[in-house]
Amino acid sequence: YPKSTQRHNLPTSFAWLTEESIFYGQIDVAGEGDEVLADSQRLNYPLSPPAAPPINFVLTEFHVLLLYPNRVVGVSTLNQAMVFEDFYNESYGKLVSITKDPVKGTVWVIAERAVFRYKVTREERNVWQIYMEKGQFELAKDYCANNEAHLDQVLCRQADTYFNNQEYELSAIHYAETHSSFEEIALKFLQVWQIQALKTFLRKKLDKLRPTDQTQTTMIVMWVIELFMNQMGTLRNQGKEMTTEYLQLQQQLDEFLSIRQVEECVKRNKGTVYDLMASHGDKQSMIRLTIANKDFERVIQQHIHKGDFFKALDVLRKQKEKSLFYQFAPPLIQAVPKAMVQVLIEQGKALDPTKLLPALVSCHSDDAQANEIIRYLEFCVASINVQEQAIHNYLLTLYAQHKPDRLMRYLAMQGQELSMINYDVHYALRLCRERGLTEACVQLSALLGLWQSAVDLALSVSVDLAKQTASLPTGDDELTKKLWLKIAQHVVSKENDIQQAMEFLRQSDLIKIEDILPFFSDFVTIDHFKEAICGALQEYNQHIQDLKEEMEDATKSAEIIRQDIQAFRTRYTVLQPGDTCAICDNQLLLRPFYMFPCQHRFHSDCLVAELRPYLSPVLQSRLRDLQKQLSTVCATASDTTSVGSTSLSLRDQLKTDIDSIVASECLYCGDYMINNIDQPFIKDEDFDRITKEWE
Repeated sequence: YPKSTQRHNLPTSFAWLTEESIFYGQIDVAGEGDEVLADSQRLNYPLSPPAAPPINFVLTEFHVLLLYPNRVVGVSTLNQAMVFEDFYNESYGKLVSITKDPVKGTVWVIAERAVFRYKVTREERNVWQIYMEKGQFELAKDYCANNEAHLDQVLCRQADTYFNNQEYELSAIHYAETHSSFEEIALKFLQVWQIQALKTFLRKKLDKLRPTDQTQTTMIVMWVIELFMNQMGTLRNQGKEMTTEYLQLQQQLDEFLSIRQVEECVKRNKGTVYDLMASHGDKQSMIRLTIANKDFERVIQQHIHKGDFFKALDVLRKQKEKSLFYQFAPPLIQAVPKAMVQVLIEQGKALDPTKLLPALVSCHSDDAQANEIIRYLEFCVASINVQEQAIHNYLLTLYAQHKPDRLMRYLAMQGQELSMINYDVHYALRLCRERGLTEACVQLSALLGLWQSAVDLALSVSVDLAKQTASLPTGDDELTKKLWLKIAQHVVSKENDIQQAMEFLRQSDLIKIEDILPFFSDFVTIDHFKEAICGALQEYNQHIQDLKEEMEDATKSAEIIRQDIQAFRTRYTVLQPGDTCAICDNQLLLRPFYMFPCQHRFHSDCLVAELRPYLSPVLQSRLRDLQKQLSTVCATASDTTSVGSTSLSLRDQLKTDIDSIVASECLYCGDYMINNIDQPFIKDEDFDRITKEWE
């Protein structure tokens, strides 16, 4: 009979009724050879009385219905268990036959006086359980009919079976598919110390979590990493770091950490992960993880912690985040100063030297470090033009401590203009005094204008240096002379070198023989400076002669000036009746006017009005006051006053004061016009108005 008329057209199973049992099996029409029967077996009759063979039977997909004279018994073909037993009333007579509709699958039971129908409904509903009990789990899953509860039972039984058979990997895979208690399953694997199977279980569970289950995800990820760390740590302790087993574990860990869900979890909890790896001493895995997460700060930290400073530099060199350079500069400069400074130089202007300064200050304990720091600071000053005073002060400090020979060259390079110097001169002077760098102190004292102190220090080095220092001041002959006299006094009193003192007279025009004579002792013979005295007397004679000539020239010039003044007093200009004002073009003689030597002519009122805007506010106010006073005087009958012993008209005095303001120079030829040559013809406030008028 076919198992299902809807799915098959040919019979797939058979059954044969015998006196002792029913022989049944599967028909394999597609099998090779002559064998067409498969899975053949005997189905024993139920033991319930009477113990006689059935009259007839019907074979369904999973059952055999046995017909007895007074009852129908259903037996499962899967486990030979009796499923049901129906007894019939004797009033219908004996049961005589049973048959099955091959199209609809309906079973008919025929009695002597009646016909009964069995309708087959969901015959397979409990088949899953039978298959599960038989250990045929795949078939059991097929007949769970999408029932999650049944499927979960099958999976649990299958996982338990694998576990009991010590097939732990398969067991872990199937446990992960169930709804069994997470803790119980994990504990089962831990009790038998099947770490690999536990990892498999956890990974499968992780795959089933939703993105929102962050807490569960974090717990599982941390547990899996912990298991990996335990396994790898055990192998490391046994000296098996280079074995295939260890490398496979490392690869499995890398693959696990590369899972997207795991990556996101690690990024959220990277501090915990790093601490976990560090607690197991697995620095290599930590470095690999930090590189994978682009957590270069941790990468560099681990390299430094392991003493791999050049690896740390290689990572640091490639970073765009400049804060890492400031963070790791101190340990790297201390460990590999030359290489680290080279990396800093390669960064150029991308780094701020002032932010590196704390690291540089803390790392000059020996000459090697100091020399490399000097190299970097020299690069900052010379190549990228760093002008921050702190950088220059520290470079100067290192020069004073480690490279005194370069200090003078640096000071010379900075120049003598105090406003253009980048270092703190007072700090530099104090530092050089502490280090006993006298020549540098001389230059710095001179830079600060401490000339006498500079010369005193220079004399402690050499007279030539003192001479150079004394020659530096400009524009102050008195100071220069005082400095040279200080040198001369030192030479005479301390070195008793009369010849060198006489040489000063030729080197400086400001020192005379009489200036240095007081420095000599009373017992020095005149022979040593006879020539100097004679030369000085001749020079004085020549100077007196020059003064006489200058006086004669001055007398002649004064006479010429007096003559010019006298001539100017009698100078006059002829006006014509048709002459006009240069401002208003009206007849000049109609109103009071001014006449200038340049031949420009102006009415008094026109000149005042035109000149007023060019006067300063003070002169404008003064001019208004004088004009008011003049108007008042002209309106009174008496207008004279006495000035000293001379009687002078008050009106004339006011006019003179007004003339001193208005007529001191020609409006067109004097300074007023020259000073306003760059003024626009149209004022800003009038520009828009005039532009509209022109339109």
